[in-house]
Amino acid sequence: MNDSKSLEDRLRDIEDRLAIYNLLASHPLSADTGEPDFIESIYTETVVFDRGAGLSDAHGRDEMVDLVESAAHHTAIAGGLAHFGNLPLVELHGDTAVATSYIALITPDGKGQERELANHGTSTGFRIHRLVANRWSLVREDGRWSIAARTVLPMDGSGPALEMVRQAATYYADR
Repeated sequence: MNDSKSLEDRLRDIEDRLAIYNLLASHPLSADTGEPDFIESIYTETVVFDRGAGLSDAHGRDEMVDLVESAAHHTAIAGGLAHFGNLPLVELHGDTAVATSYIALITPDGKGQERELANHGTSTGFRIHRLVANRWSLVREDGRWSIAARTVLPMDGSGPALEMVRQAATYYADR
């Protein structure tokens, strides 16, 4: 902690961090419902969404809305798609911030063996379809945090995802 910051500055950092946590916590809900108003409320007009090799990107809020309103995305939602994220590491820089997190894409396992869990019924279970590292670029506009860019890379041991996570791992090196 930087003890030279005023109490007001430290309080603003806390409020910013909480606002960013809430914003990023809303992402799975927006993705898993495909609600366009939700998407429009959390992304900047010029957002850039880089989903890595083999998947379509989005440039601008309208393309983000198109992505979640697509028939393919709604097929995934109907199949039980659930984005499950962790608490991100947030680096504040005034009116901008960078956050790094993981998201697991989880779906029901229709081919799994049915099992019973006491007091919770039966299930064939779930499977992790993909685990991705996320690098979120955030900006405060009109007093409100929004997602300006997001890079998503599969955690498959390849260089790009590992390098992105390494960038976040240096967070405490300069403290």
